Amino acid sequence: MKAWQFTTTHEPLVLTEVPEPRARPGEVVVDVRAAGLCHTDVGVLEDEGWLSTLVRTPITMGHEVAGVVSAVGEGVTEFSTGDRVGICPTTPLGAPGFNYDGGFGEQVVVGTDALVRIPANVSFALGAAGTDAGMTSHHAVIANGQVTAGTRVGIIGLGGLGQIGARVAVLAGAEVYAAEVNEKVWPLAREIGAKDVKPSIAAFKDVGLDVVVDFAGFGTTTAEAIETVRTGGRVVQVGMGRLEATISTKALILSQVTLIGSNGGTKEDVQGVYDHFASGQLAPAVTEIGFDEIPEGLERLARGEVVGRLVAVLGE
Repeated sequence: MKAWQFTTTHEPLVLTEVPEPRARPGEVVVDVRAAGLCHTDVGVLEDEGWLSTLVRTPITMGHEVAGVVSAVGEGVTEFSTGDRVGICPTTPLGAPGFNYDGGFGEQVVVGTDALVRIPANVSFALGAAGTDAGMTSHHAVIANGQVTAGTRVGIIGLGGLGQIGARVAVLAGAEVYAAEVNEKVWPLAREIGAKDVKPSIAAFKDVGLDVVVDFAGFGTTTAEAIETVRTGGRVVQVGMGRLEATISTKALILSQVTLIGSNGGTKEDVQGVYDHFASGQLAPAVTEIGFDEIPEGLERLARGEVVGRLVAVLGE
């Protein structure tokens, strides 16, 4: 079968013929129908620091995976051939594309503990986007942000994750205020259900935000979140646009702000996102490309040319 494989940093992916995987006991083979492209993939291609996260090289990349079960291993009873599934990348099995061959190939073999059923009315493209971007956003807002009906929430950054996070907060009954420097995205913020949108979260200092979720993470945004959230509020840090930030410990301490780092999520978060997809109330912007366009798609991501999520589709 064909697979786009990573060989080393600063080199393009290589289209390779690899053996079709076989399911061992407790595993299934998934025919990939959609695989999301992520800024993490760009990081792996460009930064040697990611090499230590890969179980081996070469490896088939792609950690946002959705498809159809085509074979089951011995002892598998909860899934059958024909089942539509997404792969959760944060189980003890590890992440596809890092701990085992991922979704930039025609098939993936994976343990059943990583599988989440995709509702019949949800596309594979959305199913792929929900496994990482959706899961991470849902976990940050609901689990770590503890957002419920009536919560006043600030969302920083309306990229792929921020758009989903803002909408998840709205669906939870929260009052959402968005900060986004790109004014072209502002109409989308209002479509999502944000009450207001400004270039900086600091503009909402007088709102009394209970929670600020920072999906940008450009250092200054982290600092602004801490200084903007209400006394006793919480800041959930998701974005890593910069790997360091200088913050006011005075504001953090005197305002008794809780600062929480949020990474990944759980199968329950993936399921929560799928439920929203199925209801039609959550519909993030997704751009579909072909399997052969994956390298070009990663270049587009690196250049910042993608709005929402970019997903390679192998066929519905």
